[in-house]
Amino acid sequence: MGVELPDQARELLDAKVFAVLSTVSSGGAPQSSVIWVRRDGDEVLFSTIRGRLKTRNMERNPRVSLCLYDPEDPYFYAEIRGEVSMTEEGGDVLIDELSRAYHGKPWKHRPQETRVVCRVRPTKVISRVTPQSERHAPS
Repeated sequence: MGVELPDQARELLDAKVFAVLSTVSSGGAPQSSVIWVRRDGDEVLFSTIRGRLKTRNMERNPRVSLCLYDPEDPYFYAEIRGEVSMTEEGGDVLIDELSRAYHGKPWKHRPQETRVVCRVRPTKVISRVTPQSERHAPS
C-alpha cells in the first residue's frame, strides 16, 4: 500500500529539481544516479534505459529511494522510499516530456536504446522544512 506525498515532496517534484535515485546492487552495495523526475498523483515517474546498472538493480530488487532538495535551500528536502514498477510502454514519450521540462528541448531519439518508464509507489516519505522566513521557492 502506498502513502500520500506530503506538500514538500509535491512542491519539489513539481519544481523540476533533480533527484538522486538509490538502488541496491547485486552485492548489496548502494548505487546512486542523478535523474529527472515527474509526479503522477502520489507516484513518481522517471525514465532509464534497459540494460543500465540501475535498471538491472531495480529488476532484481524493486525497493528504491529518491532524494530531492531545493538547490536554493538544501535543508528543504524529501526522501521518497518505495517500490518501482517498470514498463517499456510510453518510454519515448516520458523521456521527451522530461527533456522538455528539464532541458527545454525535445529528446533526441536514440533507436539503439530501449527506454523504460519507472513508476515509484511511495511507501515512506521523510521531509524537512526550514522556517518559512528562510525558504526560497525552487526555480
